[in-house]
Amino acid sequence: MKLVTIVCEAILEERVVELLRESGAHGYTAFPVRGSGNQGERNADMAETGNVQIQVIVKTSVSETLITRLQSELFKAYAMVAYESDVRVLRPEKF
Repeated sequence: MKLVTIVCEAILEERVVELLRESGAHGYTAFPVRGSGNQGERNADMAETGNVQIQVIVKTSVSETLITRLQSELFKAYAMVAYESDVRVLRPEKF
């Protein structure tokens, strides 16, 4: 199983969630985040200008589809990053 973590502009949350579902994910967790990076500092004071972190646990095939679509559809136009990690899930039937 893979944990895919996406940090993006908050205005993208709905689009990313739609992409998650289209890629085969069954659920996700999202929360506001703040930090500093290549695009400068972003805080979570105002929802419209902040960032959101979205995490999803999926099968490897779903992760590959999701990451490919993020790269081709969103990366060029938006300040965002995504990464995946191997995870051991204690209740794999949930995914």
